[in-house]
Amino acid sequence: MSYTVVFMGTPKFAVPILEALLADNQYEVKGVVTQPDRPKGRRHELAPSPVKEAAMAHGVRVLQPEKISGSPEMQQVIDWQPDFIVTAAFGQFLPEQLLSAARIAAVNTHASLLPKYRGGAPVHYAIMNGDQETGVSIMYMVKKMDAGDVIDVVKVPITANDNVGTMFEKLSLAGRDLLMATLPKIATGDIQPVVQDEADVTFAPNIPHDLQNLHFENETAQQLDWHIRGLYPTHPAYIQVGGQRVKLIDVTPQPDTTTQAPGTIVTKTKKSLSIAAANGTVITINQLQPAGKSKMAVSDYLNGAGKNLEVGQQWVTKHE
Repeated sequence: MSYTVVFMGTPKFAVPILEALLADNQYEVKGVVTQPDRPKGRRHELAPSPVKEAAMAHGVRVLQPEKISGSPEMQQVIDWQPDFIVTAAFGQFLPEQLLSAARIAAVNTHASLLPKYRGGAPVHYAIMNGDQETGVSIMYMVKKMDAGDVIDVVKVPITANDNVGTMFEKLSLAGRDLLMATLPKIATGDIQPVVQDEADVTFAPNIPHDLQNLHFENETAQQLDWHIRGLYPTHPAYIQVGGQRVKLIDVTPQPDTTTQAPGTIVTKTKKSLSIAAANGTVITINQLQPAGKSKMAVSDYLNGAGKNLEVGQQWVTKHE
């Protein structure tokens, strides 16, 4: 038996899920709904979403409403009368009228272990909070954000080397496999959905600009490491150095301690740079990106703009 599907998603995370549906002859993807083309790059030229690119490569019809609720595109999805509506990081709330158009179910592939981290940035907050694992939840969609009954989950470890980019890749593939294993069970009723415990709910709202500011005076080396990895590469964290913004790409917390003030250079060689953080902790800078430059190894920075830095010098400017 085959099932008709309308897929709704936008970023790279959603692409493997769409491609798995397209590759399985058990499913007929009637159409794809994604966000409108957005300005991208220094020239701010309009660019399609990764999901749109994947759909067009397969000749699938693409709908791009600025707002799905009440739109002609919503009516088109309703007219298709799909068996399943499948979403993965679509980026808009879906009205009940649309959700009820699915003849079997409207389900979402969410990159967290619900009820933890409801919202648009679950992977970011899992890393920033120092979690050792996260995962993907397949859930029924309801009007309230990420609040539907959970059908199944898969757990994925977060290693000390993972950042948002690497976790997106891992979770995307894990979510793809979980969804493809779960959809047939939903169709046959061979599932036991779990109601989310509202007492355990936490939220992961979209990343505000001020969260990209690093505060060496308030964050320990380990917290800075989590903070940096939890924002890279989508929202790189930065510091102020000599009035210029410097993005920190990769760092390593050290076991050493120091009496130097946070933001001060603790050690410096031709190839290494360590900085004091909060509570006497020390962090080593591995990769960074000065304003107007490409990202570089710290050794290249120390051979150029950072050549005259000295131990004991205040490198990071405190935020007022």
